[in-house]
Amino acid sequence: MSGFLARARWYWLLPVAAVLWEVATRRAEAVYFPPPTAIVARLHELWFSGPPAGLFLTQEAVHDLLPSLGRLFAGWALAATVGVALGLAMGRSRTLAALAEPLLHFGRSVPPSALLPVFLLLFKIGTPMQVAAIVYGVVWPVLINAMDGGRTVDRRYLETGQVFRLGAGTRLVRIILPAAAPKIFAGLRLSVSLALIMMVISELYGSTEGIGHRMLEAQSQFDIPAMWAGIVLLGVLGVLLNVAFLAVERRVLSWHVSARGDAA
Repeated sequence: MSGFLARARWYWLLPVAAVLWEVATRRAEAVYFPPPTAIVARLHELWFSGPPAGLFLTQEAVHDLLPSLGRLFAGWALAATVGVALGLAMGRSRTLAALAEPLLHFGRSVPPSALLPVFLLLFKIGTPMQVAAIVYGVVWPVLINAMDGGRTVDRRYLETGQVFRLGAGTRLVRIILPAAAPKIFAGLRLSVSLALIMMVISELYGSTEGIGHRMLEAQSQFDIPAMWAGIVLLGVLGVLLNVAFLAVERRVLSWHVSARGDAA
């Protein structure tokens, strides 16, 4: 709570920055940098001026926002599942790690955007291609952190499980996963922002709907406020996703935070 209050002291800078941005852009009259009021007005017109019964969402919002969010969460969930499973397996097996680590480092070194043509050939334009691109771009930090977490499980915990003759499944759920959870969550937190980035990139490259496609369309039509509205919307989504993830992380890892506080 004290950390939040310390950060909150500087939140007054946000409206000051917005006012300065508004004044500077209106004085400069730059075509490609509209004032914040014009961006917010276009944002509201595009996506949030619908009827109250539809949560103020317009038809464009239903056509753009919902598919984008669906692909983002589907890709992130699939990448998280695969990354945690493979990472823990590699972290607990030296043989598997020795065989797979070179491929892991090779795969994560290839920019996901460079493989978009390959995904287009394999899946064609549409949701499967975009979800595949998100999974490929997101899985690496989860996998590496899960592998590191699996490797660093305290041997005393594992020896205690052997003394009590716990089965492999019970050891995984009761010992390995909790011990590796802090590092796994660190990877998952990084992957959230990467999922948002890959969602936009995939929609810019091969899509007929979504926030990225709408921004590309706005650029081709020289609708600069709409293009900036998409950028602002993505920034707001990133902040909301990060806040939501931190809330879940604090709740799930409350025991870890308490242990660190007691140790300090």
